[in-house]
Amino acid sequence: MSGDKKLRKLRVFISLFVACVIAVSYYTQSQAARNDRNLPTSVSTIGRIEQVAGFTGPMPTGVTVTKSGRIFVNFPRWGDKVDFTVAEVKKGGAVAYPNLEINRPNTTDQSKSFVSVQSVVVDPLDRLWILDTGSIEFKPTSYGGPKLIGVDLKQNRIFKTILFPQEVALPTTYLNDIRFDLRRGTGGMAFITDSSDQGPNGIIVVDLASGKSWRRLNDHPSTKAEPNFLPSVEGQPLMSRPPNEPLSYIKLGADGIAISADGKRLFYCPLASRNLYSVSVDALANQQTTDAQVAQTVILHGDKGGGSDGLESDSQNRIYLTNYEHNAIYRRNENGMIETLIHDPRALWPDTMSVANDGYLYFIANQLHRQPRYHQGKDLRQKPYSLFRTRINAQPVSLVATSK
Repeated sequence: MSGDKKLRKLRVFISLFVACVIAVSYYTQSQAARNDRNLPTSVSTIGRIEQVAGFTGPMPTGVTVTKSGRIFVNFPRWGDKVDFTVAEVKKGGAVAYPNLEINRPNTTDQSKSFVSVQSVVVDPLDRLWILDTGSIEFKPTSYGGPKLIGVDLKQNRIFKTILFPQEVALPTTYLNDIRFDLRRGTGGMAFITDSSDQGPNGIIVVDLASGKSWRRLNDHPSTKAEPNFLPSVEGQPLMSRPPNEPLSYIKLGADGIAISADGKRLFYCPLASRNLYSVSVDALANQQTTDAQVAQTVILHGDKGGGSDGLESDSQNRIYLTNYEHNAIYRRNENGMIETLIHDPRALWPDTMSVANDGYLYFIANQLHRQPRYHQGKDLRQKPYSLFRTRINAQPVSLVATSK
């Protein structure tokens, strides 16, 4: 055989070999792709949640449930079209509460209307308290806007309006969430977090009988966002990304709040942090105590396994913590151990929680992280927003003065 023939045969052999390699590679990749398509699409979950209501209008943040099972929610004015900022849930939908008129901001007297409500909470006496930030789209506040409104649910009538002086609710203050101890003072006390990302954070104490209020832990490190805090939500780093502006870290401070079953400790956490703190309620409630003395009672309970928006507690002295980084709700037992109560892909940014007398924990999932401010102006939220519940077989904390 001549050298040319051998060379041609060698070339044919090499060509056939390369073709075989390509064919095998293509088959392997195709088979892998087919196998990927056949992978189960379901995601493992922990616990069981059920949808109570869906909202196709503005984004909700707060929820509370009365002893008789009435459900109230709120819609802050953050940029969505909000016809009413407080609502009662009826037949799975939201109805303006107590009426539509008071839900329209009064431009001549802010104290006479609801400006932008961040939280609604039913107290142990089954009265509804409405926490009005007084701030539309996080703008600075003025006197008469930030306030606490009490509603008699038997008559659906406002019985008290507490306005915060500007040395308590600063122009930069963002009133976030509230808890009660009705054994203190002559009419009970309330404790409110200031989660502002533009000014000092802290905890506001309110004497419900007199209407007097004062700040505690003002700008204390435990109430502040962690510097350069970078949470991961749905597998993506969450930062403030306004259109045509530099990106920045989120800086929201003291947000979630819960009171222990015995009323001795107030638990709280900055939204931009993974730490859990508590402070003595006795120290907070005593007006004669200095801020430095209050700060000495602060306890760092350590890393809670993710960023939290809302906190809640039950009668068994357990603390519930939303975990917006993991679509989950955790529960901290009395011994300090943390367990997963629910993990579900539908729990997209679990926000406020409410322990109800029916043995369920109710919570809002509002996709807060998908708002345009975090995605260069693109709104990635997908309606409806949801109100879920999960069974916990526990009762709400009830701190009420006993009759003598």
